[in-house]
Amino acid sequence: MTGADGVVFLFDVDNTLLDNDRVRVDLSEHLESSYGAAARDRYWIIFETLNRKLGYSDYLGALELYRLEDLHSPALLRMANWMVDYPFADRLYPRALDAIEHVRRWGPTVILSDGDAVFQPRKVERSGLWRAFENRVLIYIHKEEELDDVERFYPARHYIMIDDKLRILTRMKEIWGTRVTTIFPKQGHYANDPKIVASYPHSCSLEPRVQAPCRVHIDRDGPDDQLKTPRIGPVGPVKCPAVRGAIPPCHEKGRSDGRNDDRQHDLERIDHDQAVGRADRAFRIENAS
Repeated sequence: MTGADGVVFLFDVDNTLLDNDRVRVDLSEHLESSYGAAARDRYWIIFETLNRKLGYSDYLGALELYRLEDLHSPALLRMANWMVDYPFADRLYPRALDAIEHVRRWGPTVILSDGDAVFQPRKVERSGLWRAFENRVLIYIHKEEELDDVERFYPARHYIMIDDKLRILTRMKEIWGTRVTTIFPKQGHYANDPKIVASYPHSCSLEPRVQAPCRVHIDRDGPDDQLKTPRIGPVGPVKCPAVRGAIPPCHEKGRSDGRNDDRQHDLERIDHDQAVGRADRAFRIENAS
């Protein structure tokens, strides 16, 4: 089940597969130790201002603007080298690569990320994600506005988007409707900001992290189904086992297939308690026991 006949998995990068918050901490420590606290603080002020203007993180662009304020400091020229040579592979979340490989059995995996044209591709390359996704990498300025392009490169009947930003998941759900299932890994500062979460209520599956092994269940909505009321469900253990159904009746007792006509439930077909995101029944990831 691949391509236009099936499902395509779309993965964000920052704080979805890679701990970008830790990268920012390391950058702050490097700026302070090499250039002083004042330089560190000024860089982040420029960075946040540029981020609000562009709508995405531009680390090298902020460095260029900072350099304009301090043209006579040759030491700044080495800051860009530290950024582009950063060991991003060390910041992949544990078992992130296993999760990518695991879901590939159901369909192609594609990186769908935001960012500039230099630093973000470098991050994907240096982290090993470019290779892990077998060159299926899309990076835009505002990826949620480029879904026609996504369909052109990777046509599918259904898409599954994994992203830590509810703003993006909400917009993609508005555009694609029932053609997309959205997965919200609750990791990183955006996903754990109460104000941001409250601002973008969304009908998506909420997961504590992206990891493997896992079991993936895909049950698509019909084309005429109405979308569920936007909400985020809690993550926690299911309170009781979910019984999948009664044993079908038959005409004989004690058949070799274990079915009887007393309509008892088959104990081997009971789902045991799992920690799952309950909001989106169309897709869920469960930890394998």
